[in-house]
Amino acid sequence: MTLPTARIHTAAFADLGVATLYALLRLRVDVFVVEQACAYPELDGRDVEPSALHCWIEDDGGPVAALRVLREPDGAARIGRVVTAPRARHRGLAATLLLHALTVTAPAPVVLGGQRYLEDWYRSFGFEVDGPEYIEDGIPHVPMRLRR
Repeated sequence: MTLPTARIHTAAFADLGVATLYALLRLRVDVFVVEQACAYPELDGRDVEPSALHCWIEDDGGPVAALRVLREPDGAARIGRVVTAPRARHRGLAATLLLHALTVTAPAPVVLGGQRYLEDWYRSFGFEVDGPEYIEDGIPHVPMRLRR
């Protein structure tokens, strides 16, 4: 897979500008709530945790791909909210961000809850299913772990 060269931005919540924060949250809501038709509390309170990292790629119109990295109580890094705007899909942006997230989380174990249809995509990065499938907001998910 050839990944695009893109400038990746990484910031803690406290370092995000208001306009950037708004754009990141809007991207997530546009995809996870509106496009996927899931009415759920997208703003779960974890974005503001001191150890949370927000990673994104922009184009001229603002963020087009993003994810966040959280620290779990057991020390594992949790990658979540992996999102790409419809107009920017199939360009390798999510893969670029995921690889970046794996570098900023090293050497900690990494966990995520991936949508079932993306299981093989996450496997291509070395993730393994780490538990039974579950339904979150009407969408099948699988817990996954990358052991280092």
